[in-house]
Amino acid sequence: LRMSQFCNGVSQLHGSVARKMWANIWPDRPVDEIPITHVTNGAHVPSWISYELSLLFDRYLGPGWSHHPWNPSIMNRIDGIYDEELWRIHEMNRSRLIRTCREIMIKQYERRNTPTTIMTDIESVLDQDALTIVFARRFATYKRSHLLFMDPERLESILTSKTQPIQIVFAGKAHPKDQEGKDLIKKIILFAKRPSIRHRLIFLEDYDISIARMLVQGADVWLNTPRRPFEACGTSGIKAAINGAINVSILDGWWCEGYSEERGWKIGNGEEFFDPDYQDAVESQALYNVLSEEVIPCFYDRKNGDAPRLWVAKMKASMKMAMQYFCSHVMVSKYNNQFYVPSGKRLIELISDNLAEAKALTLQRDRMHSLWKFIKLDPPVRKKPGPFRVGDTFNVTSEVFLGEIKPEEVEVQLYFGQMKSVDSLKTGSYVSMKAQEDLGNGRYVYGCDVGCNVSGRFGFTARATPKGDVWIKNTPELLTWA
Repeated sequence: LRMSQFCNGVSQLHGSVARKMWANIWPDRPVDEIPITHVTNGAHVPSWISYELSLLFDRYLGPGWSHHPWNPSIMNRIDGIYDEELWRIHEMNRSRLIRTCREIMIKQYERRNTPTTIMTDIESVLDQDALTIVFARRFATYKRSHLLFMDPERLESILTSKTQPIQIVFAGKAHPKDQEGKDLIKKIILFAKRPSIRHRLIFLEDYDISIARMLVQGADVWLNTPRRPFEACGTSGIKAAINGAINVSILDGWWCEGYSEERGWKIGNGEEFFDPDYQDAVESQALYNVLSEEVIPCFYDRKNGDAPRLWVAKMKASMKMAMQYFCSHVMVSKYNNQFYVPSGKRLIELISDNLAEAKALTLQRDRMHSLWKFIKLDPPVRKKPGPFRVGDTFNVTSEVFLGEIKPEEVEVQLYFGQMKSVDSLKTGSYVSMKAQEDLGNGRYVYGCDVGCNVSGRFGFTARATPKGDVWIKNTPELLTWA
């Protein structure tokens, strides 16, 4: 972090969390100014979309659609696909998922020398027409695969419904030394052995990229239940959304940016709890409520055997969202424009003229480190007493002792914002102050005008930071407040 000019998280929330995590490196800097930004991860659409859906898009979006999935004019053509046609292709993908799950289950039980009667029964697990929910990922404890099992009886009643049946496919692996993760898998397998639900809930072993591709292509619902804010991004939901699966997820990782009512469902409202057990209890009930009151009725809301109109509309919105905003094209473009190209240009500047810029930067950093501790700023004062009206301006000045550092090496800023408490601001912004008078012996008067743009109670102070490139400006120790 100290040697990097650019640092980023892999989603908007992850960037925010990372700034708080590493705030100790910049202890004097407001959290929202910690130099860690974000670029949300993306999925490579051609690698994950089903063959049938790709052919459908070739017809409706044009044969070159996969090269420009971020283009709204292309993606909006998804709305023109007939609901029945999209639904039949999705049913075909779900049928392939069911068939593959049965084949995998047979192999799993054959390895255990299971009796023939049970093997015959396994050949009919899952239903081709039932709402299919998939939970597939690493079995790390923070991902909370157990959340669905907090109320086993309620889950069993949902699974065994005669009129609106659902089925759940689990897949994943735990680290060999993660005993808690392995215990979660054991709990799922034991629950799946209940006679009433053994055709409705399965666990697939040896989870790999081939199984993952089959799951994201055939799922109706992609379930994600991490403990907020521990999920950095999570791209499996993006891959599922590309194929028309609808996400039901905690507002964590990428889903904080991707969620809207027309694209899927959220579990909870993005709360963060101090008591993890209480959090699990609250969000498990929220999950059951979302499934039983919204997701399941929406899936089975059909007239005269037609496709579920509202569900298909969500599928289309989900696909457009995933491909426009969370495809790898968008991700790589952001990395290129924000980091790679500026870094390449900066490298040329640093190494040109026999490393002249790099040598100067090193000397500047060493000079700042040796002299910065002597900088002192007096609290800024207003020239006019308040209160002020919106539209007014007032002048603020501050005496600054720079010692041997020259004014052209330093930027003095007035930092201000609406008050949150006596000694903190809700959000802060700043304007540069200019040296107005040289008082001698390294002391200067800095000043600036401040406009009153909105009403409220405001506070302000002054600070000094070095002038230079981003790396120099963000050097942790080089920031002094009044």
